[in-house]
Amino acid sequence: MAATRIYEEDAMSVDVGNRLRALRTQRGLSLRALAQKSGLSANALSNIERGQTSATVSTLYKVAEGLGVSITAFFETHTNDQDVVFRKVDQRVRVPFLRGLWEGLGGEAFEGRVEPFILTLESGANSGTFNIIHSGHEFVLCLRGQLEYQIKGQYYLLEPGDSLLFLAHLPHRWRNTGKTVTNALFLLSDFEEQDRLAGFHTPGH
Repeated sequence: MAATRIYEEDAMSVDVGNRLRALRTQRGLSLRALAQKSGLSANALSNIERGQTSATVSTLYKVAEGLGVSITAFFETHTNDQDVVFRKVDQRVRVPFLRGLWEGLGGEAFEGRVEPFILTLESGANSGTFNIIHSGHEFVLCLRGQLEYQIKGQYYLLEPGDSLLFLAHLPHRWRNTGKTVTNALFLLSDFEEQDRLAGFHTPGH
């Protein structure tokens, strides 16, 4: 069963392709111009916008850099950050990706510098081709399955109940090395204000 079908369908879903198109249009950039700024091909960008391909974490980072926005600009569904955020389970913001699902736990709407979220990853799902580097601290708790992290070339295999805590400026990446679906709780904290970071960890392919 695909990871994106594990949960009920009434949750708020974010269309990354449409957000990309809107952000690009707002800045008056053609696909070719954004391709030059991001280092990606115009064809790849077009496929993402049309929903024909799911971008990896590293791809979205390059696109965000080209647009001059934070990575979480792709996932924003609110206008004002709140000092108290309450989320019923069916009100979570959920972003389906190929072989994975990102679920916000309120950090995307919170004014403080902390972002909790859950990743559901099918077997083989990964964070993308390139290392992830960002500000702040990163905490991961494996809830089900297996999650392999690579930090500075060192490998860590997380199984249910295992946790990992590290400085997020260290180059890192992850993948589901098991044969079953993985669920993991992430907590990113103390990051720079311009670096609202949950989007860095949206499942890749």
